[in-house]
Amino acid sequence: MKALVLSGGAGTRLRPFSHSMPKQLIPIANRPVLEHVLDKVRELGVSEVGVIVGDRSAQIVAAIGDGSRLGLKVTYIHQDEPRGLAHCVVLAREFLGDDDFVMYLGDNMLPDGVTDIAREFTQERPAAQVVVHKVADPRSFGVAELDRDGRIERLVEKPAEPRSDLALIGVYFFTPAIHEAVGAISPSARGELEITDAVQWLVTQGAQVTASEYSGYWKDTGRVDDVLECNSKLLEGVVSSVQGEVDAASELIGPVVVDKGARVLASRIVGPVIVGAGTTVEHSRIGPNTSIGVDCVLRHTSIGSSIVLEGAQVTGVQGLHGSLIGRMACVGEAEGPAPHHRLVVGDHTRIEVAA
Repeated sequence: MKALVLSGGAGTRLRPFSHSMPKQLIPIANRPVLEHVLDKVRELGVSEVGVIVGDRSAQIVAAIGDGSRLGLKVTYIHQDEPRGLAHCVVLAREFLGDDDFVMYLGDNMLPDGVTDIAREFTQERPAAQVVVHKVADPRSFGVAELDRDGRIERLVEKPAEPRSDLALIGVYFFTPAIHEAVGAISPSARGELEITDAVQWLVTQGAQVTASEYSGYWKDTGRVDDVLECNSKLLEGVVSSVQGEVDAASELIGPVVVDKGARVLASRIVGPVIVGAGTTVEHSRIGPNTSIGVDCVLRHTSIGSSIVLEGAQVTGVQGLHGSLIGRMACVGEAEGPAPHHRLVVGDHTRIEVAA
């Protein structure tokens, strides 16, 4: 089985970050979302991965390379503009050949993995098998309506009156039958080839199309709050490791990772927290549920439940919470009292806030 990972979307809900970096490279627990996705693909026994990229392809290639670091062989497939998930299958036809494959959205986090579902697909080999998850409000999702045997009767995109609470969550298993399906459908009202239309075409033709429920933690990392929540979730698995410098005036409580080359001076860190390589934390209080990227500087600052990206500087600011601070951003103190701050700061931005 091969894999097709989709990483070409514009990420409009993650602006301003997605103005300067692909949304799939936003770090969660100090690793890009796309790396987490590729880890889960490798767990399925897949070694060959086609990655659909758009106009930010250079950044994705620089981050992932040929895939060997992750135990994969990666082939990049360019999509000139977003034209739908089914269009990605069309573009990848030569790469996929006549192999079965898993299609995986590159900004979806399923940390519990789908190995059991992949095993079901390999054993049964339906024409298509979609992964679904129960949601509180199905009106915001594509929804699968099933019969008693778990076969799909109908797929409905964002139904006004849902007959099911099983949402499609961006992981699909296909046999080569999908190629005929994507060739048979027409663009939707928004001008895209929809994978739901292709799967529905298979259903209408009488092909076996099944759904498997994923009951673990799932998050579409398309919004800032989703990224922060997912970061907190993944930090739950952090195991303490101190490879950098922590002086005698500092206190580490709970699971804390201090990477090689990082320095913690006269500071208190309450885990789970990751401090990236080359970062300096001085006279500060950090955590819990906070990831600090590489080569950052935090001085006289308190921050929790946040993500600080590569090269950012935060100085003299207290009470930061639920913040996502972009690469090379500079956040400093300003005059005037304020007991609490929440920042969403884009790359190369300078913000001054009250201490």
